[in-house]
Amino acid sequence: MNSRVVAFGGGKGLAASLRALRGLDADITAVVTVADDGGSSGRLRATRPLIPPGDLRKALLALSPREDALADMFGHRFEGDDELAGHALGNLMLAGLMETLGDPVAALDAAAALLDATGRVIPMATVPLDIEADITNGAATTVVRGQHDVAVARGNVEQVRLLPPHPSACPEALGAIAEADWLVFGPGSWYTSVIPHLLVPELREAIIASPARRVVVLNLAAENETSGLSLAGHLAAFAAYAPGLTIDVVIADTQATGDPEPVTRAAQSLGARLELAAVAESASPTRHDHGALAVALESVIQRTEVGKSAWR
Repeated sequence: MNSRVVAFGGGKGLAASLRALRGLDADITAVVTVADDGGSSGRLRATRPLIPPGDLRKALLALSPREDALADMFGHRFEGDDELAGHALGNLMLAGLMETLGDPVAALDAAAALLDATGRVIPMATVPLDIEADITNGAATTVVRGQHDVAVARGNVEQVRLLPPHPSACPEALGAIAEADWLVFGPGSWYTSVIPHLLVPELREAIIASPARRVVVLNLAAENETSGLSLAGHLAAFAAYAPGLTIDVVIADTQATGDPEPVTRAAQSLGARLELAAVAESASPTRHDHGALAVALESVIQRTEVGKSAWR
């Protein structure tokens, strides 16, 4: 039986892991954040009571094997300076499907069928959410609201939260977690795409209670929101929002890791083994190579399935 994998995140980071997972013999479900408030998504959610479609669109395209006009159209972004300028056509299509069908999950399933996606895309919640963070810059602490503003704010993120603070999880996401063999977190914007899943109480409880094995894929380079945060610090920040959560495997790039000892200790503190692999693109070392990441994930999954008792 194929491994059932649930991948959590948003934006380009989740798309990278989904493209890698698409090459594996696995049943894939992507659980996507719904707090995006920038660009086309921000403009749509400002005028309509819909979850932001941008990260959902990226996940659908990452799971689609199509390389034709339909896929190009779904990813097309309008140019110019009129009201359509800046909108991605796929965002408008998803917004139309959500309004027509009255259910974001049904809309995403319809779009997945249209794109021949090799997996399912599900929002982590069925209502739009906001991200708020306490950010320190020198001696000052500022409360910043909005995913985009948190991502670009200067300073160090001390605490991040969702608004409203206790949103309900999408029931289909909870069902996928309950049936999963593997839960995959990262890569991606740590405070605005990865950690938000742990801020939804029902999701966090389901993730902690799940018998599935868990893997964290670390980033290749610091982003503005994680400036000054080491890879070991990424793991500590992740764990702080889900006390008691254990991890089985941490995947990090051989070159990006530098001295592996601090990352090894941080992984071990979560019950995990650190796996080093060359998963960065040679020409662009801040981007994951989908093929190399697929090999690393497949190796981890196969080895764990063979030697289950050695991991937990």
